[in-house]
Amino acid sequence: MLYLENPLLKLYLNLVGWVALGFILGRLLPRRYSTYLAKFLFFFGTPLSIVAFIRRANLSGAILIAPLTAWVAIIVGGGLAWILIKFVSVEHFKTLNRLAQNTPKHKTAWSLPTQGSFLLAAMFGNTGFLGIPVSLSLLGPEHFAWALFYDLLGTGTAINLLGIAIASHCGKSRQHQDWLTPLRAIFQNPALWALCLGFVSRSLPLSAKIEELLTTGAWTVITLSLITIGMQLSNLNSLHNLQQVLSCLVIKMLLIPLVFGAGLTFVGIVGAPRLSLVLQMAMPPAFGTTLLAEVFNLDRELAVTAIGMGCLSLLFTLPIWMRLFNF
Repeated sequence: MLYLENPLLKLYLNLVGWVALGFILGRLLPRRYSTYLAKFLFFFGTPLSIVAFIRRANLSGAILIAPLTAWVAIIVGGGLAWILIKFVSVEHFKTLNRLAQNTPKHKTAWSLPTQGSFLLAAMFGNTGFLGIPVSLSLLGPEHFAWALFYDLLGTGTAINLLGIAIASHCGKSRQHQDWLTPLRAIFQNPALWALCLGFVSRSLPLSAKIEELLTTGAWTVITLSLITIGMQLSNLNSLHNLQQVLSCLVIKMLLIPLVFGAGLTFVGIVGAPRLSLVLQMAMPPAFGTTLLAEVFNLDRELAVTAIGMGCLSLLFTLPIWMRLFNF
């Protein structure tokens, strides 16, 4: 009975259970299987879930506040991270972390690649594979559009524009990136086309059987997304730059959700829409940050550690946001 009445407990059981299963599978199976599953979800699974849930989502109200909030939160997060980079010295981190004394002399705490990974981790959260399942589990499909718009028009678009710009500035790309690359990535994203299809299909009646199959398939995709996260986490073996990572997570998972949650209350966005946006802002760093770190030769160790520590921290921060903004 407690399992049914407490949505947070239900979420934790599903979150920990499916991610743990994915972690075990990731250890047992070759790494390419997690890549195959991620590609399947990107091209087929996620678009299916978007169509299914957007048909049932409540699109009334100021829904466009979601991507606007995402962009402002991303920029503010990057600004706070930049301030920390500029005004917190290398010696400060060495004082906090005795292990830093063993860092090679040629690798300073704020080298340009480290700055790039730090900025990316502080700015972009895992609002797709993790944020949407969390929002759906706690708030239901009715408020799905708020989380989707935040992810697709906010995080997804920003990481392809600002993320690539920051990564290319702070690192050295292994391949040529022209200015059209981010735009291609955005318009070739199947999720964007699925969003358009979902809007169009809202006015098309479907039989109860088809609707049930569509909904079942969408929730199956959510489960596969959590398993994928576990498989990806099984490949993270780095725990370096802990002091920098903790500073990054304070910005990304505490300061930004707290300040913007209060700000949304001030402008009249309350209840489930506000909680949906806060949950998206509170997600740990996106797995896409490690991809950018690989492509542009940034500090991959920092990016990997931020993701691992962030996913663990989420279990402790979710009750905070439920207590503060679930009214």
